[in-house]
Amino acid sequence: MSKPIVAIVGRPNVGKSTLFNALAGENISIVKDTPGVTRDRIYADVEWLNYQFTLIDTGGIEPDSSDVILAQMREQAQIAIDTADVIIFLVDVRQGLVDADAKVADMLRRSRKPVVLTVNKADQYEKTLPDVYEFYNLGIGDPVPISAAGKQGIGDMLDVVVGYFPDRDLVEDEDERPRIAVVGKPNVGKSSIINRLIGENRVIVSDIAGTTRDAIDTAVRWEGREYVFIDTAGLRRKSKIKEELERYSIIRTVTAVDRADVVVVVIDAVEGVTEQDAKIAGIAHDRGKGILIAVNKWDAVEKDDKTVYKYTEKIRQTLSYMPYAEILFISAQTGQRLPRLFGMIDMIIQNQSMRIATGVLNEILSEAVALQQPPSDKGKRLKLYYITQVAVKPPTFVIFVNDRELMHYSYTRYLENKIRDTFGFRGTPLKFIIRERKDSDR
Repeated sequence: MSKPIVAIVGRPNVGKSTLFNALAGENISIVKDTPGVTRDRIYADVEWLNYQFTLIDTGGIEPDSSDVILAQMREQAQIAIDTADVIIFLVDVRQGLVDADAKVADMLRRSRKPVVLTVNKADQYEKTLPDVYEFYNLGIGDPVPISAAGKQGIGDMLDVVVGYFPDRDLVEDEDERPRIAVVGKPNVGKSSIINRLIGENRVIVSDIAGTTRDAIDTAVRWEGREYVFIDTAGLRRKSKIKEELERYSIIRTVTAVDRADVVVVVIDAVEGVTEQDAKIAGIAHDRGKGILIAVNKWDAVEKDDKTVYKYTEKIRQTLSYMPYAEILFISAQTGQRLPRLFGMIDMIIQNQSMRIATGVLNEILSEAVALQQPPSDKGKRLKLYYITQVAVKPPTFVIFVNDRELMHYSYTRYLENKIRDTFGFRGTPLKFIIRERKDSDR
């Protein structure tokens, strides 16, 4: 089940980016007292009271502005409103209720989405309370006073936000069909791949980059089993964005990846693997999804006996953080190797769900420690007591050690490679949690 989407909207300079950064826990958005600084929506994963959701920061809405940038930002914010499950409508208590707030409230009312009216900059609660009440005039619900900069009242606001989320017990996804998100830059052939698999032009295919703006679910049956393919809007570099609508594709990709079991990252064989491909694949990697790299348009590449090797090396180099990813060279145009997608997807799903007995894991751990001594620092050596698997999708392992600070990333990678040498886990990331346990606790 995908995470709910929460969008922060409001006119410029009411503190949307400050609130976003406070919730995200890091300075992701640019914060400046100039209206229109946040021109791109930026997303972050947020957790509150065991609820997880994707938060979107938007450009400010200036309802009547003829300024091109502000008009584009208004368009972006409208798309955020359309896609969000819950909207945080942020206003500024110091500036008071202004005409633009009423116009934004009208936009939100038409969306029929749950709206949490949030009054920012209420640092001195008692003093500003009468001014907060003024926002009841918007007719869009009870105002919640907060200070994004001082991080006051944010918990009360989030309690209201998560109250609008669907009941998780009632929304359990009973659909057990494998879900495959097809992601990549615009015009690499994502829709063409799905059309070839289903044998009909159900997804719009066009040479105009970014034709597919919404994620589209398509059921595909192969050898008696049904799969759900999710086609997504193409992602492109900011410098190449012509339409503001295309900026929003990143959020749709994130939500599609959240819903998927396996992510197929499509790369253009003619153009070759790029840093932008690495960023797109990173969304799936960070979310622990199974990953298959599909190099499309392979029929259009002049080849010799070393071409596959060179391409593979380049992909491994650019996507060095995910050496586990499977690679398949295909052509949506001719259908070359497309049937192999299903076998690889099945294999990746199986590996995502693989469980290893604790006894076997600890045998591998003992052997690994004997072959390569754990690191030490200032005379203190790392001791590894125990390893066990605690979850699947992705396979997740807890390692108990004497001192977490001594558990260097390179040694964790060494242990991961030892586990992969034995069990493969092809196509899936592995997650390691390091827990500290003193000798006296053993």
